[in-house]
Amino acid sequence: MEQQKLPNATLIMVFGIISIVTCCCYGVLGLIFGVIALILANKAMKLHAENPDMYEGLSTVKTGRILAIIGIVLNVLYLLMCIWAISTFGWETLQDPQKMQELLEQYQ
Repeated sequence: MEQQKLPNATLIMVFGIISIVTCCCYGVLGLIFGVIALILANKAMKLHAENPDMYEGLSTVKTGRILAIIGIVLNVLYLLMCIWAISTFGWETLQDPQKMQELLEQYQ
């Protein structure tokens, strides 16, 4: 019997890469891509575990899954940093460069 490629293997890899690349978009966009890639990877790995002789491309799925996990961690850290900055300095201060410069000079 001919082996088939695991469904969404390439998509999982692409979403994993996108989740890392977009981690600086306030942590939201990359988090969405990372979670979707992780869900798709888990489904593909279950499908492969049920019938390993029928499917190929598990290494692509595993790589995409690892990239998605790294992307999720980076996005959560960046999101927490943004929340911390807004709660510490305030939204108005972050949008006004002169106020931000004065605040930074106080801390030096």
